[in-house]
Amino acid sequence: MTRVALTGGIASGKSHVLRSLARRGVPTIDADGLAHGVLAPSSSAVAAVRARFGKDVVDDEGRIDRRALGSIVFNDPDARRALEEIVHPAVYEAIDRWFASLPANTSYAVADIPLLYETEHESAFDVVVVAACPPEEQLRRVMARDGLSHDEASARISSQWQIDEKVRRADYVIWTTGSSEETERQIDAVLEAISGRRPKL
Repeated sequence: MTRVALTGGIASGKSHVLRSLARRGVPTIDADGLAHGVLAPSSSAVAAVRARFGKDVVDDEGRIDRRALGSIVFNDPDARRALEEIVHPAVYEAIDRWFASLPANTSYAVADIPLLYETEHESAFDVVVVAACPPEEQLRRVMARDGLSHDEASARISSQWQIDEKVRRADYVIWTTGSSEETERQIDAVLEAISGRRPKL
């Protein structure tokens, strides 16, 4: 089986690409969804987050206040690394279990991992696909989608690698700035290429 990682930047179109892949019958998993599971109320990870970041990032029902936590970690690289050290190992273990659980005749499967390069896990995958858009479009999308100010959105984008660097390192790039039809054509072309590609040795 070819292990494919889908990555990109915040609001670069990964979710759209992942949904399109799933509609085509491609096995997919979303690392963000796994991270939410890791941070479920009463989990050991939530206890670790509270111990590290304080009671104000956890509500009375034991749920993470993502906006409060985000305001800390997106403005403090040390705090962000501390959170990643709590969450990422469990997420990658869950991704490995998911790949192992797929039928033996599965040709390829895709894990959506926003911080693939930042966590230095690209070598764990046979193929890396980047969903990309220009930085100015990324900023506009983040502000519109999350209701953030220019500075708040910029801080979130700056917490990740620049999209140009991810594009440079990718095996394949899907640009999401054109029409939906153009994006779909790119997805089809990438799948065609991957289906004929042998996994790295």
